[in-house]
Amino acid sequence: MNYSLAPAALIAALVAYAPPAGAQLTLGDALRRADHAAYGNRIAAGNTEEQRARALLAARGILPSLRFEAGYLRTTDPVAVFGTKLRQGTISPDDFAPQQLVNPAATGNYQGAIVIEQPIFNADAWTGRRAALRAAEAGRASQEWTQVSLRADVVRAFYGAVFAAERTATMRISARTAHAHVAQAEALVRQGMVTKSDALLASVRAGEIDAQLAEALGDSAIAGRRLALLIGDYHADSRDQKAIVPNVLPTAAVIREITARDTAFAEPDERADVIAAATALDAARSDVLRARSAYLPRVNGFARYDRNSRTRPFTGETNWTVGVLASWSPFSGAGEVAEHRAAAARLASAKARAEAAEASAGLDVEATRTALAVSLIRLAIAERAVTQSAEARRIVSRRYAEGLATVVELLDAQTAETQSALSLAQARYAAISAAAARRQALGGDPGTLAAFDSASASADSSPPRPTAPDADRSRPTPERTSQ
Repeated sequence: MNYSLAPAALIAALVAYAPPAGAQLTLGDALRRADHAAYGNRIAAGNTEEQRARALLAARGILPSLRFEAGYLRTTDPVAVFGTKLRQGTISPDDFAPQQLVNPAATGNYQGAIVIEQPIFNADAWTGRRAALRAAEAGRASQEWTQVSLRADVVRAFYGAVFAAERTATMRISARTAHAHVAQAEALVRQGMVTKSDALLASVRAGEIDAQLAEALGDSAIAGRRLALLIGDYHADSRDQKAIVPNVLPTAAVIREITARDTAFAEPDERADVIAAATALDAARSDVLRARSAYLPRVNGFARYDRNSRTRPFTGETNWTVGVLASWSPFSGAGEVAEHRAAAARLASAKARAEAAEASAGLDVEATRTALAVSLIRLAIAERAVTQSAEARRIVSRRYAEGLATVVELLDAQTAETQSALSLAQARYAAISAAAARRQALGGDPGTLAAFDSASASADSSPPRPTAPDADRSRPTPERTSQ
């Protein structure tokens, strides 16, 4: 096997991969899909619905209940037989005979009843209901924070895929340029104008660029699938990417314009995670009251409407019963004590979480302010580096054309220009990620960065790229000798 062909075969396979044709996915599209289809949002929505159901379940000790009963009974028990005949209205003087009373014949009865139960005073139910309602509100706030956090993740994943596509395009140009220089060096070797070492070193540099291109191609494919997974469009049985992303990040000018209001002067709003923690603390306080209320008496009312018959349910003689029942359990195997201690422990934990959420929010505001400022500084530095590396490459190209520089030096200059272009792309991506984190930390919506969609479409978003082979018209003169 010719192992020297393996890198070329790998690159060819990666280049051959292309997502199916379709509409280009914008950040706004990705955010809308994530809002209703992302796994994280769907899980959070299910948890919120569960909390709401628990709040409704807590109303059992407050709201009335209605129950229908039906059954059949056949017995020879003396008391039951006598009572059944009384309920059916079939009692007769013969039933009072001592022998009949002691040893009655088997009697059957169809019973139908309507039962209404009305709680009158259950303190633990009322306090438990409040605790469940506050827990449901905390769940809704937690779901909102999950959605905000996921939108920030979508921004990072979307522009991560765009950055991977731009990196791939940059490396394609760099690889074509490098191989063009290699071919030129090999032609000069055949003409005896340069030594073979020049061509070999140029080939080594080109191989390194090929490896970077292969890595970029693989990263781009994975980034697209990772984005699809995040927004709920990826399926394990299908590796196809349903939509394609742009291949160019927003320009530095557009990024500065969109992120201008997120700098040090931005005032934070109330964050959903802090609201969720504070509401959960309120729920824990109500739960402590519920546990204490278990020591209080309970008062409940009820009403029954019964019909008894020998032939079928809900027919025959009728009777009704109305009553009120009070009960008090001051001690039931230390269950109340254990429940109160558990509620107190949950309260202490909820208080710590609320304090931690507030402190973390304050730190996030400070940290993201610094991160965004640093990313914008790095962006400016990367812009200058692109201009400087392009000028340096042009100088080396002129020296190469004049026979004063080797092809290796030219490739080194080309590599530096490529790396500066990639660094600028990385700086633009880092600034966008910092802006998403900043808006999340301020309690805003990272999804508002979808403004990049329209801003990038109306701006010249062509990124700085290395010079393509046909753009470098320099050729060594016939008099050139190897360096």
